[in-house]
Amino acid sequence: MAHQHPDFILERMATLSHSVWRESARWMVRLGRNERPLLLMILTLSLGAWGFVALADLVMEGETHSMDTHLLLSMRAADNPSEPWGPEWVHEMARDLTGLGGTAILTGLSLAAVGYLALIRKFHLMTFLIVAIGGGIVVSTLLKLGFDRPRPDLVPHGSHVYTKSFPSGHSMMAAVTYLTLGALLARIQRRRSQRAYILIIACLATLAVGASRVYLGVHWPTDVLAGWAVGSAWAAACWTVANLMQRRGDIEGTPSS
Repeated sequence: MAHQHPDFILERMATLSHSVWRESARWMVRLGRNERPLLLMILTLSLGAWGFVALADLVMEGETHSMDTHLLLSMRAADNPSEPWGPEWVHEMARDLTGLGGTAILTGLSLAAVGYLALIRKFHLMTFLIVAIGGGIVVSTLLKLGFDRPRPDLVPHGSHVYTKSFPSGHSMMAAVTYLTLGALLARIQRRRSQRAYILIIACLATLAVGASRVYLGVHWPTDVLAGWAVGSAWAAACWTVANLMQRRGDIEGTPSS
């Protein structure tokens, strides 16, 4: 084989590099245009999982106790920590909001969503929803048993509790249920405004449930943060799997406009 001049080799390498860069840029533009929702869910999954692991480590080391105590007491009356901040109607509202993360409400909403999906003949999506929410319940139960963190004992509890504290089961299952329902139901809406509305309501409900748990003194703030983190990660994982299954034709997609 004839010896090739170094300048020729460099020119060929430059041409090849330019071609690779051009194709990579084109692929990234296409990915950014068409896959932004999928990338966002993967990012949410990664951040949620990382956040939960980091927070769990700090909690187990006892490094969050001072912050937990300060935030918990900041939601109580300054002259009487046994009383939540605000008038009685605020106390009642908090009890109503915390019920949105209770077993009865979440089960009822899940069954209603399953029934709706059955009515519109989205049977694969219906099955996936059952598995996603059922799996979230299993994960929540195992995490509580594994960490075995005691409930706050600084103030009287404004709601009956039966399980351990970390992570907050109400916060986690609210995130799992509302975000999973929101993401999956949004996928079968034709208009972007309808999808956005569903997802905003799901996020607000999740935040309200978690805040009410701290207000009622039944959870440390880090319990709620951990519940939000792992619940959001689980919902994002479910959404990502649903997206991939739809691409393969294993699950029903969004109806055409």
